[in-house]
Amino acid sequence: MHSPNQVYLVTGFTDMRKSINGLSIIVSDTLSLDPLSQAWFVFCNKHRDKLKILFWDTNGFWLYYRRLEQGRFQWPKYGETCAAMSIEQRQLQWLLSGLPVTSQTRHPTLSGLSVM
Repeated sequence: MHSPNQVYLVTGFTDMRKSINGLSIIVSDTLSLDPLSQAWFVFCNKHRDKLKILFWDTNGFWLYYRRLEQGRFQWPKYGETCAAMSIEQRQLQWLLSGLPVTSQTRHPTLSGLSVM
């Protein structure tokens, strides 16, 4: 498994009965993105207790599935339509840990620093 170049939340809600073929069709036809890219695509069900992550790796798809026994994912509210919301890898970790991806209390990303 590799780290993603890009992570997309597929906004709205997805029928979790869909598997690799159905989810990749959503990515290509509805979002106009390439499911064979190095991106991870994250889907959530209406009850916000199940997530699927789809991504392509070398010669096949990976499909991760997570089901919460208690609680709900802090899935962003962007209406009922499917759209691709780009997030950072650390925001995906927040989401999987039960935090909102739009947390305002995070540390800012620093760049251009040097060590003396």
